[in-house]
Amino acid sequence: MARILITSALPYINGVKHLGNLVGSQLPADLCARYMRARGHEVMFVCATDEHGTPAELAAAGAGKPVAEYCDEMHEVQAGLARGFCLSFDHFGRSSSPENHALTQHLAVKLWENGLIEIRTERQMYSQADGRFLPDRYVEGICPECGYERARGDQCENCTRQLEPTELIAPRSAISGATDLELRETKHLYLLQSKLRERLRAWIDSKTDWPVLTTSIARKWLDDGEGLQDRGITRDLSWGIPAQFPGAPWEGMEGKVFYVWFDAPIEYIAATAEWAHAGGHGDESWRRWWRTDEGAQDVRYIQFMGKDNVPFHTLSFPATLMGSGEPWKLVDYIKSFNYLNYDGGQFSTSQGRGVFMDQALSILPADYWRWWLLSHVPETSDSEFTWENFQASVNKDLADVLGNFVSRVTKFCRARFGEAVPGGGEWGATEEALFQELSCRLASYEGHMDAMEIRKAAQELRALWAAGNEYLQSAAPWAAYKEDPARAAAIIRLALNLIPFYAVLSAPFIPNAAEALQEAMKAEGTPWPEDLRTALSALPPDHEFSVPGVLFAKISDESREEWQQAFAGRR
Repeated sequence: MARILITSALPYINGVKHLGNLVGSQLPADLCARYMRARGHEVMFVCATDEHGTPAELAAAGAGKPVAEYCDEMHEVQAGLARGFCLSFDHFGRSSSPENHALTQHLAVKLWENGLIEIRTERQMYSQADGRFLPDRYVEGICPECGYERARGDQCENCTRQLEPTELIAPRSAISGATDLELRETKHLYLLQSKLRERLRAWIDSKTDWPVLTTSIARKWLDDGEGLQDRGITRDLSWGIPAQFPGAPWEGMEGKVFYVWFDAPIEYIAATAEWAHAGGHGDESWRRWWRTDEGAQDVRYIQFMGKDNVPFHTLSFPATLMGSGEPWKLVDYIKSFNYLNYDGGQFSTSQGRGVFMDQALSILPADYWRWWLLSHVPETSDSEFTWENFQASVNKDLADVLGNFVSRVTKFCRARFGEAVPGGGEWGATEEALFQELSCRLASYEGHMDAMEIRKAAQELRALWAAGNEYLQSAAPWAAYKEDPARAAAIIRLALNLIPFYAVLSAPFIPNAAEALQEAMKAEGTPWPEDLRTALSALPPDHEFSVPGVLFAKISDESREEWQQAFAGRR
């Protein structure tokens, strides 16, 4: 048994996330966590709402609420949606937690003591109209790299380049839209990432198994222009983790908070501490996941995120942990994703374009979305959600293949033998051929899941389901029953045993359906099939079951057209 630490990029607190956000981090992280638990590993899976920085302040202002109140409400909303999509977090925390305040301030002090933080005077955008300095996301403008017109002052969402507000072309205030901005002097703490450049380079070069998407983005920021730049880690904001606090070794940071991208990744550690404290456990229970001097040297740490988050997780967060001089656990594998686009364009909150998490659950159960998103996850390139593709995938994969198999087998058995596994008859060459195919496909499925090759794993899982249907067609128990009822009983006994087998394998992708199948077959707690023949004999003769209801209802053309129009957005 291994120990697996899994983190998903933190969703911003500023509203409900769309399906592209979901498939870019939290959903594949949940797939990994469920699979690793099923294989018997000890898993710690944490996430949290990212509650600091300008997104929180701007969203709260737009809602007409104090920031703290807005964050309280939206954390509950996002936690509820996570439950709705069956995201199996061990803890879903908050970056505004006391634990994150303490850890962020602690690590900043360590970096200062090691000569990796210094105070710099800089010229920052100041808005006369707003009467305040405008940190990062309070400034919008044209990206100097790609020309994107709505680049933010910290990063361009289009090309992922990290930016400073002063680099934007035609900058404007994100609060008022004012363009009469001027540069004024202010002081901030800077993390001297450049001093860690070669150490970070050697560490990234050692990760030969990382996806090319991850390493290519990391190396771009190490090598482009003048290479890895020092980064301001404080902002002129009222909401966040105070940069001036009792015991701080610096002066003059009153009224400033730590930069959201400094404290947000630290929340991974803090969320684990929150889990421990919420459960009444001592600090040693979370430190064994994060401190290599207290047991974390045996942990495999996997992160999941969209490609726009890669620079911070491959450079800035590791620089914080390395630079502290303390034995913190660094990530072992970063699974990054491209973007999911929506029906010929992009998701857009402002235009109401695309499906958001709450809307998705209002029209169909979570498993429908989980299956499509994971089987079309944008691993090697951007992918696109279309309603036609979604309808076809649900109808063909879930309803026609898995759902149809379960329905045919259980209903035939009920009609001919009753609601219990029939005895009698023996397996022959047809069953041996099935065992051979299932064995090969199971090994392939496990290999893809171990490597987190999600689309390939989904293809193998579907092929495992399809093998059951093909076996039924070949063995034809309805024909055998007329001539040799014992032979039909043997066929159906094997087919019934395939149902809990499929349920266990499918649970990481479609957990609700998997649970329903295990309940129907009275096979709750079925373990992962370490031995195929044992697994396919687990339900003995006379074992009772019940015929489940419709596992997956097909999506009609009328429903597809209605939803396509409803989520097209305002033109």
